[in-house]
Amino acid sequence: MSLVQEQYITHNTITDQEFALFQALIYKEAGIYLSQTKKALLVGRLAKRLQELSLKSFLAYYRYVAEQEEELINLLDRICTNETHFFREPHQFDFIRQHIFPDWSAKASKGLMQKRIRVWSAACSTGEEPYSIAMQLLDHFPPSVGWEISIIATDLSTRVLAKAQEAMWPINKAQEIPNHYLKRFMLKGTRTQEGKMKASPEIRSIVEFQRMNLNDDIYSVIGPFDLIFCRNVLIYFNLESKTRVIKQLLNNLSSTGYLFLGHSESLQGLTRNVQCVAPTVYVKTH
Repeated sequence: MSLVQEQYITHNTITDQEFALFQALIYKEAGIYLSQTKKALLVGRLAKRLQELSLKSFLAYYRYVAEQEEELINLLDRICTNETHFFREPHQFDFIRQHIFPDWSAKASKGLMQKRIRVWSAACSTGEEPYSIAMQLLDHFPPSVGWEISIIATDLSTRVLAKAQEAMWPINKAQEIPNHYLKRFMLKGTRTQEGKMKASPEIRSIVEFQRMNLNDDIYSVIGPFDLIFCRNVLIYFNLESKTRVIKQLLNNLSSTGYLFLGHSESLQGLTRNVQCVAPTVYVKTH
């Protein structure tokens, strides 16, 4: 069939031509490359939306997205995978505590570093990552002794950002948080909020959320940052997109900063301007 023909089948069927249209659109807008093996994933994420809009084909939905800018954001929300946990990749938090924090403390005591720490959590999902970082930083560098900490948390999905800003999770998430952090930084829900927990005002006050597309030519966040977390994102990009994103991330990383990737990600073959100092932890070379 041609690209302009409708095919009224079911919401669980997508033609190769229709898939190619969405494949190109999603790559153009988000830098996410969907291979042919992702057809079922695309159908699974979008079929319900077609039903909600009473659309009879994926081509009809593609046309609808082209006319409605807000629907494009909705489409990208549904495509993004947003699995996350508190203190995910624990070896990275161990590295921060054992290697980075002592170095920062020593430099600050000698006047070689300002007591100011800036962090960017890219692809922050529902907030577990930036709040984990906030707990660890506030525990080691309290504002009461002059430290200033700020965390920018960004994501492509407006849906998960809304949940992150609410800063409330099921109480079973508490098992992911070290006990001393849990007691200090999390509030246990009661009455109508029973079975939930909420981030305390102390950690919420240092985290700022905003929507941002890592595929944009110009980023709305402005470095330099001392720590940048961009974990389990590059796996969705092809080589061209990965190279472009990494260049942007490194441009926003301070000369002494650290870049953290996901456990299955690497910068090998993407740039020569970094050094791996621990598994999935990188610094810029000079």
